[in-house]
Amino acid sequence: MNNDDRVTGWWLFAGVLLAIGGFLNIIWGIAAISESHFFVAETHFILSNLNTWGWITLILGVLELIAAFSLFGGGEFGRWFAIIVAALVAIGALFDISGGYPIWSLCVFLLAILIVYELAKGPSTQT
Repeated sequence: MNNDDRVTGWWLFAGVLLAIGGFLNIIWGIAAISESHFFVAETHFILSNLNTWGWITLILGVLELIAAFSLFGGGEFGRWFAIIVAALVAIGALFDISGGYPIWSLCVFLLAILIVYELAKGPSTQT
């Protein structure tokens, strides 16, 4: 089975979602690190403060981009790496839910779970 047989529509969809999420998380993380006025003042996070969550979000965004490009390659490593990164993003979204934008966190969580679900099914065995 070559790489072209492994890459399905859902894999491409998950890769695109990871890439978009990665870019958004990088922007979101940079905004949080620079303590932009975009964020709600006096927000309490489960762990640490806005600056720490900015760094965590930035790192997750970079990992999402790496996972997306690895997933586009079609190999098993890319699939498993994308599953792990999407699971980390889902956990991070749940930790961020007490922040100023809980609906955004729930949307990110649901998209990450959708990515994990579709990639965990594995490649199609249809011929």
